[in-house]
This record gives sequence, structure tokens and C-alpha cells, in this order.
Amino acid sequence: MATFKDFRNKIKPNWCPGCGDYSVLAAMQRAFANAGLEPHEVAIVSGIGCSGRISGYFNAYGFHGVHGRSLPIAQGLKLANRDLTVVAAGGDGDGFAIGMAHTIHAIRRNVDITYIVMDNQVYGLTKGQTSPRSQKGFITKSTPYGSIESPIHPMEMALTAGAGFVAQAFSSDLKQLTGLIEAGIKHKGFSLINVFSPCVTYNKMNTYDFFKEHLVNLDEDSEYDPSNRHMAMQKLMENNALVTGLIYQNKEQPSYEEMIKGFKEEPLAKQDIMISEQDFNKLVAQFA
Repeated sequence: MATFKDFRNKIKPNWCPGCGDYSVLAAMQRAFANAGLEPHEVAIVSGIGCSGRISGYFNAYGFHGVHGRSLPIAQGLKLANRDLTVVAAGGDGDGFAIGMAHTIHAIRRNVDITYIVMDNQVYGLTKGQTSPRSQKGFITKSTPYGSIESPIHPMEMALTAGAGFVAQAFSSDLKQLTGLIEAGIKHKGFSLINVFSPCVTYNKMNTYDFFKEHLVNLDEDSEYDPSNRHMAMQKLMENNALVTGLIYQNKEQPSYEEMIKGFKEEPLAKQDIMISEQDFNKLVAQFA
């Protein structure tokens, strides 16, 4: 059985020292091992940005896509090979700016993949501009007088879009983060896990100390019911979405694959897709 070390490769991450993405990387490796997976059973698809590098730091199948397009690739992978555990990973700029349309439709489509967003509320790779998650008043090179735009609230958005698994974590809490990723990959359907992953270089507002002071851990609330969608939305609104833990899970919601009539259990990747010369010529004749 694989351990978390088996999911490591020899490439050292080149994130800034203290970046929260290091913890996300470690948590993913631990979650895969805890779930009993082997490296050849996992595929990681990433986008652009600091967090987009994460697919290259695993001993597993990896695909480094273009900005905002990790989810279409990940969904295609899963539909072609149902045996793979597919995880898409990226930043808040990747998923909630140029990739927002893909995020919304992936949620409602409900393909059985997990999407991990490393949310640092800033564009780090391009040297510190405002992202869709930046708070009002946030001063950056692109907003020298402070941002005047309201930030996107991805957890509320996911609930309204019909997500079946919604969770949020803090990169400093490795145990909780690992558990949520493990639960996400075991969930049958689309899982969204937003991770507060502080950028120590360009974001001096949403720091480790800020999150430690403001975050509310839902795991410590004995009366909280993550199967209650109304309660989930209420809890998010009461705490300005600064919560961690399993926010909502619907275990009864069928996945996209389960709803496709005639979708074979055998992965497309393992099926014989060769056709006879006669059938090929018939197909070509239709375009003559």
C-alpha cells in the first residue's frame, strides 16, 4: 500500500518560503495515501498561477493546463477513464476569474472529480494584483487607492449552483485539510474545496494571523448539520464565509456519470475503439 512519500517526486517546489501551497501539497499526498490510492490511480490537472505548479510536484499523472481551463480537462479525463481519481487544482484567480464559467458549469454538471482552490486573494505569480477574492480596500499595484469591488463568495455561489460537496480549509490546519480532501475524493460527484492559502509576499491583509483570529471551525460546532443546505448558507452569511470544515454534503445526489444512459462501466481508455475499414469508409462517405 502506498504512503504519502510514494506521491512525492524529486522536483522541489519553488514557492516562496511560508506559502500556504506547501501545506496543500502535503495534505493532498496524505489524503491520497489515506484513501488507499496508488500513484498510477491519480491524475492531477492544474491551471496557471503559483498554485498551477502543483501538478508537477507529484508522482502521479499530471497535466499543467492553461489559465482557467483545468476543469474542462479534468472532466474529460474522468469521463474517458472512470478508474482514475481526478483532482483539479488552481488558485482563486484561475477558478473565480477567467475560469469562473467552467467552475459554475462543473458544479452543476456534477462529474465525479475534486476541485481544490488555493485561495490567497491576490495574483501572486504576476507580482501582486487584485483578484476576484480580494477584499474591499485591498491595495495592490492594480488598485493603488484600494479595491472598490466586492469580492466573490465561492462557497455561497457553490451552494446556489447545486454543489453536492462544499468544504473550506486553512492551510495551517493540515489535519483538517487532509481529512476534507480525502472526503472530497471519496464523494460521488463534484467536490469543491476552497483553501485559505496565504500569500506571504504580496498579501499583507489576509495573513496567517488574520485567519487564525477570524476563522470559525464548523467541526467544533456539535449542532451544525452539513446535510442541511439552509443551515450551511446561514452559517456562511453569519460569519462572512470565514468558516472551515465540511460546509455541505448531499450524498443522495447522483453524479453525471450515473445519469448518462448506456455509459459503460469499463473506461473508454480501456475499450477497443478500432473500427473496420468498411465502417471507416462509410463514415468518410458521409462527408463526400
